[in-house]
Amino acid sequence: MRTVSGDEQLAQRVKEDYRSAPIDGATRALLDFAVMVTGDATKVTPQNLDALRAEGFSDEDMLDAVEIIGFFNYYARMADALGVEPEPHWAQG
Repeated sequence: MRTVSGDEQLAQRVKEDYRSAPIDGATRALLDFAVMVTGDATKVTPQNLDALRAEGFSDEDMLDAVEIIGFFNYYARMADALGVEPEPHWAQG
C-alpha cells in the first residue's frame, strides 16, 4: 500500500487496523473479504460476494482476489512451518 499510495502514514494505519483507517469503501470491502477468506473461506456467502459487486468488483476481480489471498496464506503458512525469516523489506510492510 505504501508503494501504491505513496502515503507512509496511511499504510501504517491500514497495517495496524484497516477498519479505522481512512480508506474508501471498495478497499474496506476487499479487506473485509480477505479477512473472511483467511479465517474460514467456507463462511463466504452469496451476500458477501454481492457486497463486493456493489463496490464495483467483477466476478473476475473476486477470483483474482481469492487467488492472491490464497497464495499469501499459503506462503505465510509455509514460511511459519519452516521457520523462514522474512526478508527485511517484507517486515516493513
